[in-house]
Parts: sequence; C-alpha cells; structure tokens
Amino acid sequence: MSAPATIYGVGLGPGDPELMSVKAARLIANASVIAHFRKPGRPGNARTLVEGMLAADVIEEALEYPVTTEITLEDPAYADALRGFYDECVQRLLRHVSAGRDVTVLCEGDPFLYGSFMHLHSRLDGQAPIVVVPGISGMSGCWTASGVPITFGDDVLTVVPATLDEASLTERMRSIDALVVMKLGRNLPKVRRALQATGLAERAVYVERGTMAGEKVLPLAEKTDDEAPYFSMILVHGRGRRP
Repeated sequence: MSAPATIYGVGLGPGDPELMSVKAARLIANASVIAHFRKPGRPGNARTLVEGMLAADVIEEALEYPVTTEITLEDPAYADALRGFYDECVQRLLRHVSAGRDVTVLCEGDPFLYGSFMHLHSRLDGQAPIVVVPGISGMSGCWTASGVPITFGDDVLTVVPATLDEASLTERMRSIDALVVMKLGRNLPKVRRALQATGLAERAVYVERGTMAGEKVLPLAEKTDDEAPYFSMILVHGRGRRP
C-alpha cells in the first residue's frame, strides 16, 4: 500500500532564499500542491521567496487572510474572523489529502515560532500525517544583520510580542538581559515608550527586513518616525559574561 498523503509545514527562513534548508528546497521543488498565506490582492512574501523553484504543474492554494489590521486584536470579531478562516484553510488542505496529494505549506521563518501554520497544525492533528520542517527564524536573521551577538555568557534572552499592552511591555522589559521585540508594525510608539521607561532605549537597535533586499539596521534613537513594516524588530543586545 502507498503511504498516505502528508501535509508539510516548511520553514523558509528569514527572507534570504539562500538561507532556506536543503530539505525545505527539496520539498518545495517536488511539491504537487503548495499553500501559502497572503493578504488579498498581494502575492505574499512566502510565495515570492519560492519563485522559480516550483514545478510547472504545481497546484497553488493561496490562503488569504480575511483581516489583518482592519480590526484590533482586542475586538472579538478579530478572533471570530480568523477562527473561521483557519477552519476553512484546513478543509481546503484536507481535500487534497483525500485525493492522495501531499501538500506543502510555505511558512516564513520557522513554522512553530509565532507563525500562522501553528493554527493549522492544531486543527490538522489527528486528521492527516504532518511533517514540520524547521527554518532559521526571522529574529535570528535580524540579530545576525545587526552584526553583534544577541547574547553573551549567561544572558537570558527574552522575546516579547509588541502586541502586548504598554504596561505589560514595560513590566517584562524591567528585568531583561537581552531582548527581541517582534510584531512591531503600528505598535512601535508604545514599544519606544516602554524602552524609554526601562532605560533601554539607548541600547535598542531597529532592524527592518533583516537578510532581505532593503535591509535597514540603525540605533532606535536615530529612527525619527514611527513607521515600522511587518518585517521589523527591535533588539537589545546582552552584555553578559565574556572570557
């Protein structure tokens, strides 16, 4: 008997196509079905990264988010819209599995680190075989772009989503050794205030599109505007023990 069709969650790495793993590149090149997340009307960064790698007869499933920033995270309508969206995505993928076709889901960064794939994974568990291929994380790409190690010696690395409220951000920053702030976007002003309140603003480094075309790295103090795209982070490098 042939093996059952499998769903692969494939990490693409931080944005530079050359930082994709050999296993990820092989699965993408041999895929009969690829699925990828995107905003409506846009090709999506994940799909752009694999341009030229796909088989000519590949079937594409573009999974278009119903909302991105139109509704605030605190609004119950946001969770309701995404819950239905992920349920629908799972059914679309399972139809291919039922037809005997493997599905490769493209995941920016690492599939199990703040990515949309984890919401598919929890719904697919027990319904189809799943293989997850890790990728270099976006934060790793950003701290490498900064040119300075993020941790030294016994430093503890803290990763904080900028979507937390300002009081929570400030509290979590008070005792850090090294820090990564993800999901900046429109949250940059409150993150900046939290860094200032905890005395970290002068150590903070802003990285935009790390490892990608258009990469920017500069001290946060030199960033005079509050514009921050999706692919941006703030780093505070550790100052731990060194030999």
